[in-house]
Amino acid sequence: MKTAISRSLVDLSHTVEHGLVTYRGLPAPVVSEFLSRADSRQHYSGGTEFHIGKIEMVANTGTYVDAPFHRFPQGMDLSELPLESLANVPGVRVTTNQYPAIDWEIFSGMDLEGKAVLVHTGWSRHWMTKEYFEGHPFLTKKASDFLVAGKVALVGIDSMNIDDTSDGVRPVHTTLLNRNIPIVEHLTNLAAVPVDGFFFFAVPVKIRSFGSFPVRAFAISS
Repeated sequence: MKTAISRSLVDLSHTVEHGLVTYRGLPAPVVSEFLSRADSRQHYSGGTEFHIGKIEMVANTGTYVDAPFHRFPQGMDLSELPLESLANVPGVRVTTNQYPAIDWEIFSGMDLEGKAVLVHTGWSRHWMTKEYFEGHPFLTKKASDFLVAGKVALVGIDSMNIDDTSDGVRPVHTTLLNRNIPIVEHLTNLAAVPVDGFFFFAVPVKIRSFGSFPVRAFAISS
């Protein structure tokens, strides 16, 4: 008889809720009811009721993935990203306290090809505080060039933005998305993920003409 392999699921997502501010200047989600349980009773037999929720939000809410279309009008949108680029991707976790600017050296000597590279800064501890938006960790342009040269599959970070937001250049988004490398921002709980030997998932709804959307990001490790 084969022995079952024990696998651990690690949730790496923030919770989306009414009024959540993910990024300053973007509206918070409005969570409400389209159909309440009480109102639904008139449509069904006695004792049967349902709830249908309604949410109004911008695409960049909570933990989300960026597709090339987010940056480039002719880039792949969420409906076109292959599942292989978002699900069951072998992962590596890179922990650093080198910030705010995280340079290429932290990735030096690592086997990155085909990997989801998750940058663990610990910044998610500031989630839902004003500190989260001030002096956040980000990758440098040289770091993104190094990751592209290493043929990574995806890059994620537990910070407000993978780019420096003190100006409007956004070189990391430009470099990675131009090479069809998805970006996942606002990750959390990365300390619970092993350095390697895990698989990463960050699958959004399949929406046409959208470049970003929330995901339930998680890792599976044995």
